Amino acid sequence: MFYLSLIEHTLRVPPHLLSLPLEEAIKGELERLFLDKVISNLGLCISVYDIKSIDGGFIFPGDGASTYTAVFRLIMFRPFVGEILVAKLKSFDANGLRLSLGFFDDIYVPVHLLPNPSSLLPDPDNKNELRWTWEFQEEKFPIDGKDEIRFRVHSIRYPPIPIEQEKEAKPFAPMLITGLLDYDGLGPVSWWV
Repeated sequence: MFYLSLIEHTLRVPPHLLSLPLEEAIKGELERLFLDKVISNLGLCISVYDIKSIDGGFIFPGDGASTYTAVFRLIMFRPFVGEILVAKLKSFDANGLRLSLGFFDDIYVPVHLLPNPSSLLPDPDNKNELRWTWEFQEEKFPIDGKDEIRFRVHSIRYPPIPIEQEKEAKPFAPMLITGLLDYDGLGPVSWWV
């Protein structure tokens, strides 16, 4: 789920940071540039783990900032296909479920990957609301968001950045995880107690 990735990057350190120790100033700039960002095929950057080397310190004509080349390691979140994770229900609709790990919310479980047979049925506590419900041996098991949900990673995609986006479109997600619940032991943890 978490990996260390070795990266080399050339960065500018603004003049107001030059009063700090060099490694501290560069680490602050690296965190500003990379934290909470998705790097395609690497995953979501969680933290700067360490700095291996710093070279340079050049000041280009007309620029008051120093430019350095740093080699550093980042802690990245990127689950592998087949990994089982535990998340909370964030939302649902007729297309399936949206799950959240707390720090990452772009996990989707489409209808065809829900336990079979599943359907949207009225909530027993509130008849005005619908819930995804798995029917097994004449018993109904709702996915109500009260429990944590165990899911298997089915796929990970890094969609291309859209050039234009419609006003009503949902926000762009640079990393999408598709989850699977149609397997023994997966789904809300209360189902398997």
